[in-house]
Amino acid sequence: MRTRVQAVLLLFGILAAAAFAIPLLLFTASDRTQQLVLARSSDLDRFASLMDQAARTGDTSQVAAEARRYTQLYGEALVVTDIRRSPVVQTGGMRADQPGVARLIDAALRNQSARPATALRPWSRGHRTFAAPAGTGTQVTGAVVLRASVATAAGDITRRWAAVLAGTALVALACTALARVATRWVVSPLRRLDRAVGQLAAGLPPEQTRASGPPELRQLATGFNRMARTVIAALEQQGRLVADTSHQMRNPMAALRLRVDALHTHLPPSAERTYTGVTTELDRLETLLDDMLALATAEHRAGELTVTDDADARCDAADVALSRHRLWKPVADRAGIRLTTDAGTPVPALCTDRELAQVMDILLDNAIKYAGRGAEITLTCTAEGPWARITVTDTGPGLTADELTRATERFWRSTRQTGTTGTGLGLAIAQQLLTGRGGRLELGQARAGGLRVTGFVPLAAADGGTR
Repeated sequence: MRTRVQAVLLLFGILAAAAFAIPLLLFTASDRTQQLVLARSSDLDRFASLMDQAARTGDTSQVAAEARRYTQLYGEALVVTDIRRSPVVQTGGMRADQPGVARLIDAALRNQSARPATALRPWSRGHRTFAAPAGTGTQVTGAVVLRASVATAAGDITRRWAAVLAGTALVALACTALARVATRWVVSPLRRLDRAVGQLAAGLPPEQTRASGPPELRQLATGFNRMARTVIAALEQQGRLVADTSHQMRNPMAALRLRVDALHTHLPPSAERTYTGVTTELDRLETLLDDMLALATAEHRAGELTVTDDADARCDAADVALSRHRLWKPVADRAGIRLTTDAGTPVPALCTDRELAQVMDILLDNAIKYAGRGAEITLTCTAEGPWARITVTDTGPGLTADELTRATERFWRSTRQTGTTGTGLGLAIAQQLLTGRGGRLELGQARAGGLRVTGFVPLAAADGGTR
């Protein structure tokens, strides 16, 4: 945003400076050209007056002498003719019979003056030609043609343009400095607010935003600080409630299990079924507490990563897959399930091995739990484009299309899996862990009719960055 605001202000400053400088440049060029025209017109009038006097007296010596002296002083050529187009004096290499000069003489004898029509520029070179009739408006007695050099006038225009452009450059620099100061004054508070909003969105305590900048932004920062304190207090209370509840429930549950276990030896055989149901429910409650704490931790970690972006974390996803396969292989064998893996080639992933292991444990535990005896489970780990892809595929009953859309919801369990233990939080935890690392979790139906769960994590490049 800072760059865009600066660009707009600089563009406005440049346009304003150009709107001021261009007319001034044109005016200075036109003004200096007008000065040249007035000066040479005055000289023409003088020689025209001398020629008119010579025509009346018949003595052209004075006009000839003045013309030669003029050319010696200023280096500008002159041609003076009488009414019959006969040259009275020709200086500076200009002749009355030259085509351009002859046309100007004819026009002057018709009582028509000639002046340059275009304004000079710094790059103007060569000469400009002037012409004027001698005599009165009703009686023309001759013609005067003057060829003036524009070098001096062009040099003056160059110096004036340089002064104008230098002033414009100073104004542009001042506008640039003003744009930077104004942008910093407006954008810096917005950047601090944006950073604080990102921290608040991640569930982290944001830094107190210093009220600065325009009055509207100061008021916004003050309001945001009040809101942030309220939101963070509510989040902390909620987090403490979950953690304290889970922690406080462990002691009563542990005491309850001890008492139930102590009663086991005193129960009649007819109460065995009730005892088994109680211990099963205790196991489920303990698992639920563990999963709730794991979900809260995963959500908090995902929020931290959206702000801190721990890019240094990396692991070999294939190595983690092999270790998880060795860990879960005996569990799968006891459940009558065949567990295989094709992980081999190193797959560098931008996450910690602990996070990836937790995701794989959740996926493998679900597959073993719900695929059923005799099923086959395959754990694969490959690199696919910019992603490290971890896939767990089983040949079990799978899920319907409607169930696939709800499988990652908290506490959701399929109605067809009422006979198995579980809390419905596993896939939600895995999704939070992957999302925190910029990845995602996808569920789909396998070709063999079972379930395919795929986790994507950004792939790490050889230099430690992302691909």
